[in-house]
Amino acid sequence: MRIPLHLVPGWKRPLVLVAPITLAVAAIAGAYVYSSSIHAAAPPAPPAPNPALDVPAQPGLLVDVSGAVENPGLYRLPRGDRVFDAIAAAGGLSPDADLSKLPNLAGRLKDGEQVKVGFAKTSSGTVIVRTNLNTATLEELETVPGFTPAFAQECLDYRTNFGGFQNIRDLVDILGMGEATYVIARRYLAL
Repeated sequence: MRIPLHLVPGWKRPLVLVAPITLAVAAIAGAYVYSSSIHAAAPPAPPAPNPALDVPAQPGLLVDVSGAVENPGLYRLPRGDRVFDAIAAAGGLSPDADLSKLPNLAGRLKDGEQVKVGFAKTSSGTVIVRTNLNTATLEELETVPGFTPAFAQECLDYRTNFGGFQNIRDLVDILGMGEATYVIARRYLAL
């Protein structure tokens, strides 16, 4: 037995328009249901890392060089450097360094290490006191061997007019101190 099927005339045109829209809505609904079920079953994500705590350390070693060197202070050096490199970074040994009691120059540096270079003692056993050329008063400069009251005043005038000395050698190069006097005076001066 056949059931007669009577379709409305012009049924093909609306079917061509409605079928893709219906399929698209069904696909979107299915994707939404699928994604919501996956998110519900997934474990919670770990907390985001704090960017302030994840800052990498600066490369190299931070080393404190103190004692009888030209420019004591903190220096950042490459990993693998030796004590000799730290002393060289600090300007080398000063004239009043005790060469018989140097640290192991071939030793490898570690981060946060302090390299101490001892001062030579005078014949009486006292340590030479160094006067800071950029901060000393007139009276303190007059006590340095080789400094006359007039030359000490010249040093103060130079500091006032030009902002201070960059190197102890400026006493010879700029102010005209004699070389022989400089060799003696430099052991008692610092910057």
